[in-house]
Parts: sequence; C-alpha cells; structure tokens
Amino acid sequence: MQASTLTWAIAGMTAFGVITRPFALPEAIWAVLGALLLLALGLIGLPEAWAGVVKGLDVYLFLIGMMLLSELARREGLFDWLASVATAHAKGSPRRLFILIYCVGIVVTVFLSNDATAVVLTPAVYAACRAARVKDPMPYLLICAFIANAASFVLPISNPANLVIFGGGAMPSLSKWLAMFTLPSIVSIVVTFIALYWTQRRVIAADAVAMEVEDIRLTMTAKLAAFGLCGTALALLAASALDLDLGLPTFVAGCLTTALTLLVTRQNAAGTLRDISWSVLPLVAGLFVVVEALNQTGMIDNLAYYLSESATSAPLQTAAAAGAAVALVSNLVNNLPAGLVAGSAVQAADISDKIGGAVLIGVDLGPNLSITGSLATILWLTAMRREGLRIGAWSFLKIGVVVMIPALILSLAVLILQ
Repeated sequence: MQASTLTWAIAGMTAFGVITRPFALPEAIWAVLGALLLLALGLIGLPEAWAGVVKGLDVYLFLIGMMLLSELARREGLFDWLASVATAHAKGSPRRLFILIYCVGIVVTVFLSNDATAVVLTPAVYAACRAARVKDPMPYLLICAFIANAASFVLPISNPANLVIFGGGAMPSLSKWLAMFTLPSIVSIVVTFIALYWTQRRVIAADAVAMEVEDIRLTMTAKLAAFGLCGTALALLAASALDLDLGLPTFVAGCLTTALTLLVTRQNAAGTLRDISWSVLPLVAGLFVVVEALNQTGMIDNLAYYLSESATSAPLQTAAAAGAAVALVSNLVNNLPAGLVAGSAVQAADISDKIGGAVLIGVDLGPNLSITGSLATILWLTAMRREGLRIGAWSFLKIGVVVMIPALILSLAVLILQ
C-alpha cells in the first residue's frame, strides 16, 4: 500500500511539473525526472520501465516524421507561400481570415492529425498574420490549439490517442467509426468555432488585414515538402483503413521527403535536425514510464471493474460520466497518460462502443480546457515560443472554459442519444 501511495504521489508531482513548468524548466525535464525517481526508489523495475518506453514507439515515430516534414516545409518557404495565399483570399477582412484559418485547421487535423496542426499549421498561421500585418495574431493562433483537439475524432488518424483508446484489435471499422463520430465531430467543430470566435470577437473587429502582400513563388523544394505532406496524409488514410500503426508510415514519409529535398538542394541535414524540438520525445517516454508504474498498482483493473459494473446498470449515465471524468483528468495530468490509462481500462472492461466513444471524446476534446491538456497543445506552445510568443495558463483557461465545456457537453449528448 505504501509503495502504491508513493507511486501515485510521484505521478502527481510529475504531472504538476509538466503542467506548471517550475523554474521555467521544459516539460520534458519533469517527465524524465519522474520516471527516474520511480526507478531509483524501486517502484518500477528497469524491464518494466523499458517496456513502458517501448509502448510509445509508434508515437515517437509519428512525431519524428511529422516534425521533419514541418521543419522542412518551414525552411523551404511553404508556410510563407501559404501565408500569401491565405491573406489574398481574406481580401482585407479579419473575420474572413479567421474563418479561412479555421477551415484549414479542420483539414489538417482530420487528415494529418492534431499534432500536425500544432506543429505544421502554427508557424504557417503566424507567417500569414505577419504578412497581413495583423496587429494581434493571438486569435488566429488560438485556432491551431483549439481545432487540433476539437476535430481530432473525425477519423481514427486524426489523433494518435484514438489508437490508444481502441487498441488491441478493438478499433471499429472506418464505416462504423464514421457512423459513431460524424455527428459528434460536427457538433464539436461548430460549437468550438462559435465559442472561440465569440471570445475573440473584439480583438478581431478592432484589427485590420492588409489587402495586398508580397507575391511569393512556390519553389521546387517547397513543392517537394508539400508533396511529402500530401503523401503522408494518403499514407495515414491507407494505414488507418488497413488497421495498421501510423508511426512507421509517417516516419518513412518524413525521412524520404527530407532526404530527397536535401539531395536536390545539396544542403546539410544538420540545420534541419538542429531546429526540431526533440525534447518532445523524452517527454512522451517519461510519461509512458509513469503510466506503466501506475499500472502496477492495480489501478487499471480497478477502473475496468467499476466501469464494467456501471455500464451494466446505467449505460447512458456511465457514458456521460466517463467522458466528462476523462476530460477533467486529461487537463489535470495531460491527455497522453490519461488516454493510456483510460484506453487500458476500456479494453479490459466489457463495455459498449458508445461508452468507449464517450471516453475517446473526453480524451480528444477535453484538453481544450487547459494550456497543457494535450500533447498537441504542448507542441503548439513550443511552436509559439519559437516565434517569441507567449500565453499564460490563466489566460488560456478563461478561454477554454467558454470553448470546451459547451462543445464537450453537446458532443457527448449527440453521441449518447444518436
């Protein structure tokens, strides 16, 4: 009992460190420290810790491939070209620019995943705002954070967490997935748009967008980067249809596109590799170790038992409560460990797809409440910091309360009642 309590305490401190970043240390430092402390105190053995790290292999490969593609696209000017196109279509209207960016965010999230929206779209949006001489780019950048989660359950590939929840051979077919999540996804996307625009309406109304910007030509290497992104989207759709992991095809696509572009431009790979936010990988690995330690306390078995018992007596209420609870926990400890724990419990329990779907919505949409609720939002923060931009946890929370809560309630209601 004492060991279990200590494990829980260290897991809580790790989550607190990742979320609050004491002493301004990166999130990865706290995740790794938590994992090392568990090892040092003998609360998890080295083989078990390594098993936890290995469980994240597909996530690591996915992130590496997507970060390679993103950095390549940024260096070759693809984002600057997208910025000029977006500004031209906005025709001087900040409201139109907001809508346009939101629509692009939906497409990127649905077909390239929410992490791609954070990594790929954020610098593009900042470039668009800079090219359009927007006074305050924050309303447009917030789109990247919120749509990354709000649209992340349209398809199985829209969020790697989806594979965690419905892993172990329980993944619904694509047609069944669409039947279950299409309406809740539409509700999530629409309600998020309305609420987010409402919170930013005064800033948007007071802003101005340049009518004309510099005409940027799309270079051959930028076309290669765009081709790589589109090819990755097709590969992910194919992998999803074949019920395959998403990490390897993303990794291969990123490596091949980068190698081909560097070969054409005769550039050194060091520049591209140096600018990638590699700290995300130890962050994820550390969290996987912490969750593996929690698994050894018997938490998963207990959760699965209570979930199964509740589902038998009150299925609809259980679905609503499970979705809401997971959404809250995702903001307290980040949705990656919350998704790992919830996914294991869902797979171990004898419950309906509807309850599993409610848990998935909680994991995917719930993190829109806080600034570090999801890995995608952490990646968004990293991309923002690279541009010298900051947003406080309290400022984000005030927006998240208005945006996330109605979207979650209505999405869960549609899922449960359809």
